[in-house]
Amino acid sequence: MASLPSPIAAAAAGFTTPYSSSFTTVSSWPLFSKKCSIKSPKQTHHYGVIKCNATDSENNQKPVIESLNNLDRRNVLLGLGGIAGAVNLTSVPSVGASPLVAPDISNCGINPLTGFKPGPDTPEGTDCCPPDSTQIVDFQFPKDEVFRVRPAAHLLSPSYIAKFNLAIKRMKELPADDPRNFLQQAHIHCAYCNGAYTQSSSGFPDVEIQIHNSWLFFPFHRWYLYFYERILGSLIDDPTFGLPFWNWDTPAGMTIPNYFNDSSSALFDSKRNQANLTAVVDLGYNGTPSTTSDLEKVTNNLAIMYRQVVTNATDPTLFFGGEYRAGSEPINGGGSVEQIPHTPVHRWVGDPRELNGEDLGNFYSAGRDTLFYCHHSNVDRMWSLWKTLGGKHQDITDPDFLNTSFVFYDEKKTLVRVYVKDSLRTNQLGYDYQRVDVPWLNSRPVPRTQKSGIARRSIGLVKKVSETSFPVKLNKTIRVLVTRPKSSKTQEEKENEQEVLVVQGIEYDSQQYVKFDVYVNDEDDDNTSPAQTEYAGSFAQLPHKHKGKLKSKTNFRAGLTELLEDLEADDDETILVTLIPRSGCGDVTIEGINIIYV
Repeated sequence: MASLPSPIAAAAAGFTTPYSSSFTTVSSWPLFSKKCSIKSPKQTHHYGVIKCNATDSENNQKPVIESLNNLDRRNVLLGLGGIAGAVNLTSVPSVGASPLVAPDISNCGINPLTGFKPGPDTPEGTDCCPPDSTQIVDFQFPKDEVFRVRPAAHLLSPSYIAKFNLAIKRMKELPADDPRNFLQQAHIHCAYCNGAYTQSSSGFPDVEIQIHNSWLFFPFHRWYLYFYERILGSLIDDPTFGLPFWNWDTPAGMTIPNYFNDSSSALFDSKRNQANLTAVVDLGYNGTPSTTSDLEKVTNNLAIMYRQVVTNATDPTLFFGGEYRAGSEPINGGGSVEQIPHTPVHRWVGDPRELNGEDLGNFYSAGRDTLFYCHHSNVDRMWSLWKTLGGKHQDITDPDFLNTSFVFYDEKKTLVRVYVKDSLRTNQLGYDYQRVDVPWLNSRPVPRTQKSGIARRSIGLVKKVSETSFPVKLNKTIRVLVTRPKSSKTQEEKENEQEVLVVQGIEYDSQQYVKFDVYVNDEDDDNTSPAQTEYAGSFAQLPHKHKGKLKSKTNFRAGLTELLEDLEADDDETILVTLIPRSGCGDVTIEGINIIYV
């Protein structure tokens, strides 16, 4: 299969694969009055005609940032989760616990086992505390908020690139102890995800705070970007400045924008994978160079996006991640987008020459690469897109979720306490995203063989879950038969109750990049692809540290309803589940595999 010269060139030329047909462009900034439908016919294509903006002489893509004066205000707010920025909510049963309380940053870095703060000889990655402050103010929505449009990074004009570069340059030139300083801002992410903060403010000083692997992933990073963006705008005296998003979910944006590779620019980071600086991103990165062609990467990327935002995100807990309350650890698992593509993209950019995959490839150092913020801007965009898909695509109403709080420094160097509930109101936060194509909505994976009957044929040859002695070690491919509690469901039952595969009690080395893929009713373990319906999803974890332990434990979940429909296996009483280790799985153990309904 021939390689594309580049996804941008292919897009500009309206490239079509030999086996594809064109698809309708869908906008992430909807121009329609109804929420878009995710119902689509079974398709045999993954990569259709990519419609691009008019070309210019610099990069073959005309930058487009439309003035709000030329936009229908109602259409803008539809992109923010509903007319007038209404917050669509859905309830998750509460167990009567309590929300996580913002950490006391004066205790940042204190080891709960010793009571001491890290010293000058502390290993890098554990001493990452932002400056302390004696005063905290509660967040209030700005009264005269200036609306900001976050542009696609690959469509920036030369003037916008210069403005972005200047803002980062000035952030890096701030005094080292200024909380707005570039490194201090990077410390925020490190502190919240690498063991520097505990839940002492919630009454649990021996339990760490971790903002990954749970329903807090999306709101934490939304707040993080909100303040980061405002700081950048204030440093260049431009309140309209919007943080660009790295548009890795469309072929035209699937490479690192070239201005990030300019060593004279403030946007440059030397600690990136040198083999990937101009390559097509691999949203399912396994930790080693891929041998697939550019065209195959694009096809796989689009299929991954469909699987993770549509098939595996039919319920709020599947999209956001499992519940995480005061006194607990995030053991219920991360959301679909957090697992993949979010985590593999981190590792794909990180530098394999560095001991820990710095910068973007490790949680403690990720914020030291400007590309991190553009990466997460697109991750946040997925939240806005997901809410336009109808059905159960709604924010969570659990009070412990809504009342969880964090602290961030604003553009005035004030320490501000924020709540998750306020992050849901993006119209009041004053930003949205530039219109771009969303080709993956028409990239539904295709089954190798419909109604293969492989699960039935495997009975007696492959062990059932009930016959398997757990925990099992994932140092090789695991195949197991899982009995479905229900089969032959009506369409109404499918719409009201989603079938979900759960891999339980995954224990892994948290200081390694860990990834394994999950397939259902797959006949050939040696020839797998995310573009196949049999691909159910991936478990992926970026390296991070905990005080006093090396192992972490969590769960993985993947939607089955649509997948089994496409395989024509709705009526099967048993499914064949295959776990394929990809990276860092030598010591991974699993406590069980089952099916639940949500």
